[in-house]
Amino acid sequence: MQLGVFIPIGNNGWLISENAPQYMPTFELNKAVTQKAEGYGFEFALSMIKLRGFGGKTEFWEHALESFTLMAGLAAVTSKIDLYATAATLVMPPAITARMAATIDSIAPGRFGINLVTGWQKPEYSQMGLWPGDDYFAKRYTYLDEYATVLRELLETGHSDLEGEFFQMEDCRLSPRPEKGVKMVCAGQSSAGMAFTAKHADYSFCFGKGLNTPTAFAATAERLAVAGKETGRQVACYVLFMVIADETDDAAMARWDHYKAGADQEALDWMADQGSQDKSSGKDTNVRQMTDPTSAVNFNMGTLVGSFENVARMLDEIDTVEGVGGVMLTFDDFLAGLDTFGQRVQPLMKTRVGVADVAAPVPEALA
Repeated sequence: MQLGVFIPIGNNGWLISENAPQYMPTFELNKAVTQKAEGYGFEFALSMIKLRGFGGKTEFWEHALESFTLMAGLAAVTSKIDLYATAATLVMPPAITARMAATIDSIAPGRFGINLVTGWQKPEYSQMGLWPGDDYFAKRYTYLDEYATVLRELLETGHSDLEGEFFQMEDCRLSPRPEKGVKMVCAGQSSAGMAFTAKHADYSFCFGKGLNTPTAFAATAERLAVAGKETGRQVACYVLFMVIADETDDAAMARWDHYKAGADQEALDWMADQGSQDKSSGKDTNVRQMTDPTSAVNFNMGTLVGSFENVARMLDEIDTVEGVGGVMLTFDDFLAGLDTFGQRVQPLMKTRVGVADVAAPVPEALA
């Protein structure tokens, strides 16, 4: 089972809490996180894109780096780990995205991929005068379908003449092209998102669900498999989980309870309001899950809290779900969390025996 890290490109990572570690996103931090992950044998790192935060006392995600330029920098200081940048497709024409991808691939041949997102938070784009109107909510995967088609044509053939509703390409060209290709991934969980992923993506990222319920996402993986049958493609599911591990279950749970007690309610209210603006999608989108008040303090992602042994056991359980290709992890404290994971959790995982045997802690000089 492959492992990846969802690197902290926005301030404070993935905990919307006054009691969580408070930090700014920097290249040095993300370099240290990615190099540690590579040192422990992780297969990939992914960075999101966020153009407007949620405010609140913690100014959550008001401070964020840009994904492609960050990954270009990380490409130059890593040697093995795959790197995925997220394309803000509403403001990045596919021909420009393709050229940036080809450039990063020249820095890290065969190691670069693109995460495609439609954009769900209106103020990210309206602040620049680039929001296409609220009817976009209903058309966003039609838009992304054309976008991905142009992107794939350019990366694979160097040429696109697509005439669509949203894009009209006129002998558009790309050279040089990546020799080993560029993988495309998506995290859509709605029916439209699943259909898009099954048609275009190499991998699908989905949310884990609940506290210490490692296989609760199985229905999502099954929906992806059904969508794949419609397109004749098999797309592996990579599941997002937050890990909070400690010597004992009680110690780990005390940290989790402390984070929940400090929830930044103002930021959470803003996120919930933004998530409610889409009136056209159903209840199965990842935005609906993220903004559910049950555990919005960490976006309702699957959360594994416990002793090193129990976290390792739960991670192994994830691999029992059919269609799973790997797990993408976040941590409450990324640098300490990666060391704890690499040295105390991963060696106990049956699904990581070969990797754990050869992975070594990253030298302090690189951190």
